[in-house]
Amino acid sequence: LEILSIVAFWTSACAFAPNAAPAKTTALNGEKVPCFGATPLLGKEPIFIGENYWDKLTSEYGSAETGKYIRAAELKHGRAAMLGTVGYAFHKLGFTLNNISPHSFLSVTQGVQFEDLAAVNPVEAFAKIPAEGITQMFAAIAMVEIYELTHRQGKLVEDSRIAPGLEAGGLTGDIGWNPLGIEVTDRRRLSELQNGRAAMFCISAWIANDMYPGAYPLPLPW
Repeated sequence: LEILSIVAFWTSACAFAPNAAPAKTTALNGEKVPCFGATPLLGKEPIFIGENYWDKLTSEYGSAETGKYIRAAELKHGRAAMLGTVGYAFHKLGFTLNNISPHSFLSVTQGVQFEDLAAVNPVEAFAKIPAEGITQMFAAIAMVEIYELTHRQGKLVEDSRIAPGLEAGGLTGDIGWNPLGIEVTDRRRLSELQNGRAAMFCISAWIANDMYPGAYPLPLPW
C-alpha cells in the first residue's frame, strides 16, 4: 500500500496546482490576491470564507508570493490527506497486505508481520512500523520535495545560485510531471482542492476516533 501510495502521489502531483486568476482590485487594499478555491455558496459570485484574513496575509503581513506559498501548502496537505484517507479506509475494510502480499513479514529482523498490523487499527499499526520503514517513507517523500525544489517545468535548473523552489513563489505544488497528458482546467484544480479539504477533515476525524473512542459523533461504516 505504501508503494501504491507513492506511485499515486507521483501521478497526481503532475499539474493540479492552483493557477493564478486575474487579480481584482479594491480601494482599501490596492491589488488583491485572488483566493483560488472560492466556491459559489448562495449566488453566482464565489465566496471564500476567511477572505479578509487572506488579504492580511498577502498584503499586510506578506505579499502575493506569500499567497502562492499558502496555496501550495494547502494543496500538498490535501493530497497527503487524500492518500491517507484511502489507505485508512483500505485498512479498516480489510484490504491489507496480509491478504495480497506473497510475503508474510513486513520486517523479518524486527519480527513484524502484516497480519499483526491488520489486527489493530491504523494508528496502532503505524506505531508498530520499525524505524527503518518510517525512514524509507520519509526518504520517498523527501525525494519528491527535493525534485520540486531543484526543477522547473520538469527540468533540473543548474545555472541558478538559488534553487527554484527557494525563490519567492517558487513552490506551487506543480512538479511538471503529466505523463497521461491530462488537460488541467480550473474546474479540475478546484475539484482537487476541495476534495483535499474534505479529506483533511476526514482523516483528522478518523484518527481522533481511533485515538479517543467516541470522539467522532457519527457512526462509521466499520
